[in-house]
Amino acid sequence: MSETARFLSDTDRDFTRRASVAQVLHIDLWLLLPILAVMFAGLWVLYSASDADWDTVLRHLRNQIIAFVAMLIVARFRPDTVRRLGPMAFASVVLLLVLVPLVGVGAKGAQRWLSLGFIRFQPSELMKLAMPVMVAWWLTRKALPPRFGAVMVAFALVMAPSALIAIQPDLGTSLLIAASGLFVVFVAGIPWRFIATVAAVALASLWPAWQYLLKDYQRQRVLTLLNPEADRLGAGWNIIQSKTAIGSGGWGGKGWLEGTQSHLDFLPESQTDFIIAVLAEEFGFVGVLLLLTMYLVIIVRGLLISLNAQSAFGRLLAAALTLTFFVYVFVNMGMVAGILPVVGVPLPLISFGGTSMVTLMVGFGLLMAISTERRMLSR
Repeated sequence: MSETARFLSDTDRDFTRRASVAQVLHIDLWLLLPILAVMFAGLWVLYSASDADWDTVLRHLRNQIIAFVAMLIVARFRPDTVRRLGPMAFASVVLLLVLVPLVGVGAKGAQRWLSLGFIRFQPSELMKLAMPVMVAWWLTRKALPPRFGAVMVAFALVMAPSALIAIQPDLGTSLLIAASGLFVVFVAGIPWRFIATVAAVALASLWPAWQYLLKDYQRQRVLTLLNPEADRLGAGWNIIQSKTAIGSGGWGGKGWLEGTQSHLDFLPESQTDFIIAVLAEEFGFVGVLLLLTMYLVIIVRGLLISLNAQSAFGRLLAAALTLTFFVYVFVNMGMVAGILPVVGVPLPLISFGGTSMVTLMVGFGLLMAISTERRMLSR
């Protein structure tokens, strides 16, 4: 055997060995690699945002490991098993949301948590997964595209838990969870005239919602977005400081650990909601562009998984999870850049936080389960 042939043979065996490990674990490598890259970037940026606090970094690493294990477990689920468990999971989370205003734990003027003594969690985080699974289950009970009655029931399934979350109050999470369910309806193939009608009703509802539904602090967030300079030291402080940090980073940034806005405590929530401003200040436009590229790879891979799904349920769920991930990225970056109101949405896979990290990774586990469904069906 020639040297070239031997090299090609060894390379082929090595690739097959690696592929077989991914198959055993039900891992989609094209999805996993950019996820790991973003998670590593999160540790890198958090070290600076926390003023080199190893305790914070290690806690974040612990959260990442727990979330990664959760992803591996969920990736081994058959999509049809997820589909069967969907209604029960959805009903359980709705029950938890009902319990929040009754026996929930409050903090910073909001009652969003339930406490089990040894752990405190937000049921709304669980709804981020239960919502698209439930709506996909409902719409795929019959042939697609869905009929008018099925769409109306789907809207009811979306609106009920979203309203329970909005009264906590947590309007930002409520809207994002509603979007995760509506994405399923959209991908299911409803007519454009129906979409136009819903959009017209939503626009007509803006003024009544502003007058009667939004609380004072929520109105203030919108007004601050339009004119942050009106209250530079109060409501406009967050947006002004985040835009200053982003602008001062320039093309290549000031350098790792050299940011001033976060290290001098001008930048609020630098470890969570506004962490992208830390990255922009220290790594500049190039750093943000690299992060956006990794996010884009994840989103494109998620959409490809949806297109190649083996079932209608898998197609709808994968598309909804991917589009919801895109919305989280867009909303966080939009609010930090001052083009959207501040709604308290963390930057996916980067911001410090255990519950949101686990929720995201479980969602990616579902995507991987859908991606490897063909192999599971052949067992």
